[in-house]
Amino acid sequence: MTAQILRGAPIVARLREEVRASAALLRRDAGREPTLATLLVGRHPAAEAYRRAIERSTVSVGIAHRPVALPADASAEVLVDTIEQLGLDPGVHGVLVLMPLPDHLPASLVQEHLAPLKDVDGITPTNAGRLHLGLPSLRPSTPQGGIDILDFYGIELRGRDVVVIGRSNVVGRPLATMLSLRDATVTLCHRQTRDLPRLTRAADIVAVAAGDPGLVAGEMVRAGAVVIDFGVNVVDGKIVGDADAASVAPRAAAYTPVPGGTGPVTNLVLVRNTIAAGLAALEGTLDRLP
Repeated sequence: MTAQILRGAPIVARLREEVRASAALLRRDAGREPTLATLLVGRHPAAEAYRRAIERSTVSVGIAHRPVALPADASAEVLVDTIEQLGLDPGVHGVLVLMPLPDHLPASLVQEHLAPLKDVDGITPTNAGRLHLGLPSLRPSTPQGGIDILDFYGIELRGRDVVVIGRSNVVGRPLATMLSLRDATVTLCHRQTRDLPRLTRAADIVAVAAGDPGLVAGEMVRAGAVVIDFGVNVVDGKIVGDADAASVAPRAAAYTPVPGGTGPVTNLVLVRNTIAAGLAALEGTLDRLP
């Protein structure tokens, strides 16, 4: 069996055209340049690399990126005030707070104080709750990018058995919800899951976002299954995923490569969410989001 490689590039090309057209509408209706603000507290190599990738994506579709920086020792009060000021700024249409935060700052500060209409990664209680209720919301960009890849390549979700490995609030949990809303039967696994290989070998689709390089080996995948790899790990100076591509490829029907799979799509979905947030803000409601 020769596995199909589910590359992100063709989805990115399509998304760029869609976002450019939507950005023109927002520019016309709002009378302002569509702008995504990213907030980084302190220094973190992975977060800084992600910001650079976001910058490239915004440039590629002709919208503005506003980088905002706070020192690593910034207080909770300063962080909250900065987030709230960005929420009030009419020149900013989307806000992303880059993770991780320094140890003394809980992520809940961001979740609780970020304006829901500017929450482009779907982390606030409003957007997360609306997603779980099946209501229109700004959806987390990484899992939505995975769904976009599955849809682009015509991989059916209805009735499929899907194992999601990883239960973070930004990937695993929302992905499980999105798949369930598409009528997949979902098993959400984590570090305490017993006999993970038994579960993955029974799945039609395995989605992994565990931050553990090579966690999913070929022997854990049923012949003909699809593997969606959200992992981004650096091993011996190379970027690798959470699935061992060398052993997965001979067994799977299709898989996403790392790099070049889910990552590029995630960045464009984030930019798409920025435009969607700006258009939603014009009406003051999330209800008209797709």
